[in-house]
Order: sequence, then C-alpha cells, then structure tokens
Amino acid sequence: MPEKAERTLALFVAIVGFSLVAPVVADAGSPAPPNAFPAAGTVRVASLVAHAAPSPTAPPVRVFSEFRSDFREQVVLAVGQRTGADGRRWLQIELPMRPNGRRGWVPADAVVVRPVDTRIVVRRGARTLDLYRRSQLVYHTKVAVGAPGMETPLGHFYATARFVPDDPFLGAFALETSAYSKLSEWPGGGVVGIHGTSKPWLLGQAVSHGCIRVSNAAALALKRYAPIGTVIDIVA
Repeated sequence: MPEKAERTLALFVAIVGFSLVAPVVADAGSPAPPNAFPAAGTVRVASLVAHAAPSPTAPPVRVFSEFRSDFREQVVLAVGQRTGADGRRWLQIELPMRPNGRRGWVPADAVVVRPVDTRIVVRRGARTLDLYRRSQLVYHTKVAVGAPGMETPLGHFYATARFVPDDPFLGAFALETSAYSKLSEWPGGGVVGIHGTSKPWLLGQAVSHGCIRVSNAAALALKRYAPIGTVIDIVA
C-alpha cells in the first residue's frame, strides 16, 4: 500500500487549491507557426479532438477541454507539424494518457504554442536528474525512483503543472508530468510527479511508487528553471 502522502500527489492534479500557478507558456493572441520543436502552449478552443492522423476524418484518440478539472489551462506539447489532407496545418502532440508514449494530431489553429528551451533528463539507473536550458546544463542532482514492481516509466514526457504541495512529504515544490505510473489505482490515475521530499536520506535509492523524488534544494531549482511545458526524458 503506497504511503498516504505520496498517494495524495495525484489528488493535487485533480482538485482546486494549488498554491502556485506557473506562468502561462503562451499567450492568447493569434497563433503563429512555431519556428522550432518541441513547442508547448495551451488549448484555445472549448473542446479539442486529437486524431490518429492529420485529418478531421481520422479516428479520435483523445478529447481535451480548454481547462482541466482543476480549472487550469490545458497544456499541450507539440513535437512536429504537417499539412493535412484538408490543406490545414496540423501539429503532432504528446498525449498525457495511458499507455505512455501515445501521440495525436490537432489543428494548429486550435492551440497556441512556443518553442521550449528547457529539458529535464532523468537517468533511472544512475538515479540522477539533469536540468538543461538552451542545451546548457543548469542543475545536476541525485534522485530516488520507483521501487521494483513500481518502476518510474521510461519515455518522453513534459511538465503539465507546477505547485507547492500542502503535504511536507512531497517537499518544497512539485512538477506534475504527463507520465503515468504502473499504479493506476492512484487518485488521478497514477500521474507521475517530480517532487521534493521530507526523507532526503532515501535519495539515490529505488523506493518510490513511480514518482521522482529530489532534495528540497533541487525542487526549488526546478521551481526557478522548469516552467510548464518543460520536456522530460526518462531514460534507462
């Protein structure tokens, strides 16, 4: 049974009451084609259907609302673009859903995005986290990762929300990610977070239930340097 405090991380992403709202990744003006990828931003229509291919007739994969259930703006990460059969420009986006790693296509004029210049690389085996900005290493730290049977998932993800936890177990600051853990019974469906900890002596070990724990000093570095939309690569 996961520790009560760590289980509550997923609850933070499904209720109102976050004590920190990160800066909006992109403004609400007229969308312009991104000049580089990945590019992160927000949904600008009430309901957005992500399709399996860049066509309005392709099968739907996921439907996004303009706002999440916690009333925050819905953040998307675009990784490429293509002109569809309808002549419109479409963006390929990462889909925060199970199974991890799914992608879909949305009309480019339905979102407003800007290139992302921050990236987190978590090395699960080495149990380290590196934070880059404009390809320059900004911060390096030790982490704790998921225990055997609850391994932190590998893959390409992004930061979907930022908040200051109410529970000291989760440390000084936390990032919600688009990754999902193996524990689907968690509230919120098992969203993986990168968060501080009240037990720094466990850093460097495989002890969590899928989340990535960092020291509170490292969590505050993430607060300073890792905005919503930050790309997150979790590698072996």
